[in-house]
Amino acid sequence: MDEIEIPQYFICPISLQIMKDPVTAVTGITYDRESIEQWLKTSKDTTCPVTKQALPSDSDLTPNHTLWRLIQAWSAANASNGMDLVPTPKTPVSKSRVVKLIRDFGVPSLYMNALKKMEVLAKDNERNRKCLEEAGVPKAVILLLITCHRQGKISCLEQALRILHLIWTPCSEIKALTENPVIVRTHVMVILKRVIEGTNSRLLEKLKPEFFKQMLRVLKSKTSQQATKSALHILIQTCLWGRNKSKMMEANVIFELIEFELEKPEKHVTELIINLLAHLCSCADGRAQFLGHAGSIAMVAKRILRVSPATDDRAVQILKSISKYAATNHVLVEMLKVGAVTKLCMVMQADCAAYVKEKARGILRLHSTLWNGSPCIAVYLLTRYQR
Repeated sequence: MDEIEIPQYFICPISLQIMKDPVTAVTGITYDRESIEQWLKTSKDTTCPVTKQALPSDSDLTPNHTLWRLIQAWSAANASNGMDLVPTPKTPVSKSRVVKLIRDFGVPSLYMNALKKMEVLAKDNERNRKCLEEAGVPKAVILLLITCHRQGKISCLEQALRILHLIWTPCSEIKALTENPVIVRTHVMVILKRVIEGTNSRLLEKLKPEFFKQMLRVLKSKTSQQATKSALHILIQTCLWGRNKSKMMEANVIFELIEFELEKPEKHVTELIINLLAHLCSCADGRAQFLGHAGSIAMVAKRILRVSPATDDRAVQILKSISKYAATNHVLVEMLKVGAVTKLCMVMQADCAAYVKEKARGILRLHSTLWNGSPCIAVYLLTRYQR
């Protein structure tokens, strides 16, 4: 093998290996397709490696069929000396072909076949996945998902999710996805999050209580941090529409969120949980369910000034909603006992945003009559809010 003299023009200037799929760039230099595509994808300065001329990342790469036939003939002639035959390169998928497959989604008898063809293309290589995404496949598949869901066609749902799963997954993780069920479940949640983000609000208003129960199951399963965060993002996104807050109350979301937070998850998860609780406490049922948990006020108070400025804002907003609309004597005394009032005073003295301090000031002012007997705030209130 070492004694065979390889013609120089068979060698890719990047990989220094015999080219399997020679393509010629607009600069006139021929490279192996995989090598030049990787170069264009990862290089900060997209220039031709040989000529140093500008070479845009979306440059056309023309298959060099003549050179490939020469390499194939030479490989066959030297097979007895240990040379491997060069396989026939696969033709890159064209945008027009993908668009035709998308059109097949509109025909009930054709869309399953179109989905299967897309799956084959997506599994083949990164170039095909990029072409599918640029041609608008994700949006078309999401619309098909909605149609399949309405019609109860489970097999179509599974096939469509596989396509999204392949297109939106980094190529380095494709193999791992088939071997690790945790990674599969995580990516399903990431895909669902992206689907929800691109879904019309009218459809989000029609979600069933069972949907929110399933999101809670994801949280309880603790599949992965990414799956947990995706589930929380989905709940935040969907709670803004229609009667979804009430549906979340039916699913007992607030109680489960507090229980989850009491286990002290990582900071970004806490940030998402407090944000969601702030949204849910904007309605009467949400505040009632929040106060129904014995540890709710104490939990929120402890998170203030310990997680992030965003968490401070949302946690103070929760206390504001409670103190303004659900301020029974029992609730106000509990706020004092568990340290919520003390934390509001600390917010006033800390390096917090002015609008957060204003919220805290408003809560303290609202109930100063009851709270000004407390050693932790008496001096503060009496010197600033004399009646």
